[in-house]
Amino acid sequence: MKTIRWGILGAGRIARKFAADLKFVTDAELIAIGSRSQETAEEFGDEFDVKYRHDSYEALVKNPEVDVIYIATPHNLHYENTLLCLQHNKAVLCEKPFAMNARQAKAMIDLAKEKSLFLMEARWTMFHPHYEKMHQMIGQGLLGDIRSVLINFGFKPAPPVPARLFDPALGGGTLMDIGIYNVFMAMSVLGKPDVIEASMTPSATGVDEQCAILFKYKNGAMAQLFSSFSSNMATEADISGTEGRIRLTSRFYEPSATIEYYAKFVDSREVIPVEKEAGFGYQYEARHVNDCLKRGLTESDVIPFADTMSLMETLDKIRAIAGIKYQADAE
Repeated sequence: MKTIRWGILGAGRIARKFAADLKFVTDAELIAIGSRSQETAEEFGDEFDVKYRHDSYEALVKNPEVDVIYIATPHNLHYENTLLCLQHNKAVLCEKPFAMNARQAKAMIDLAKEKSLFLMEARWTMFHPHYEKMHQMIGQGLLGDIRSVLINFGFKPAPPVPARLFDPALGGGTLMDIGIYNVFMAMSVLGKPDVIEASMTPSATGVDEQCAILFKYKNGAMAQLFSSFSSNMATEADISGTEGRIRLTSRFYEPSATIEYYAKFVDSREVIPVEKEAGFGYQYEARHVNDCLKRGLTESDVIPFADTMSLMETLDKIRAIAGIKYQADAE
């Protein structure tokens, strides 16, 4: 496959950002959009010059010219949408959260394995240059032994407030929407926690309007993570060790973030240069998916299935401790 032909399932805001960034991927072509109405599909198709405009997800997955599908629907639909794609032999890049719980995630992965199809969780941050540079610096020992991770991610939604943020039926709440960045960032640095403490402030709909998490590790390291829809926060990340500290400025999860390095006993701030491309930053993960498909992989070597399951299991534990429940947990 010289050119990977993409389809997008869902025609909302994030789908538009992904579509806009595909133009920066030289071996990718956006060939199809699947929406719940012909009108929406046509609008999307006109905006991004898409050849096939499908008025249903079923029509999209049956399109024989589509090689891989990016799922950009609300959280609660990722499970059924991914299964639909896999059942029709389509490779899948599924937006985060990968699923509503670990049980769903395992079923998705099991089907991909059974059919020998590529499936990956779309944790776009892990492919950004600043994220890779941060881990390179950690690997070089510039922080020494990491002892603490402090991450805040919060904003007060501007009206009209998107329904998905607070609707439990759509997987609303801060943890699954923005707190997931805090959790996987901490786990990428310290690993799976040995002890979890968590608490949340419920919104009027019952989902978490704020969520505070504490990870504890047997070696004494700790991570303090906070997400909120109640206030505009700095949305920064601090990773501190025995030899130095890294600060990822706002927004720490996007390629626009700046890396600041503070060496041990040095009262100065060093800004670490990182090359940045135009666009929103979705082209990096799209390039990785293309590379995986061309190499014949069915599992990413950057976000393997075991990593996705570890994250989902940790999110399940956090929700159980904090009291965050969804209908999918009872199914």
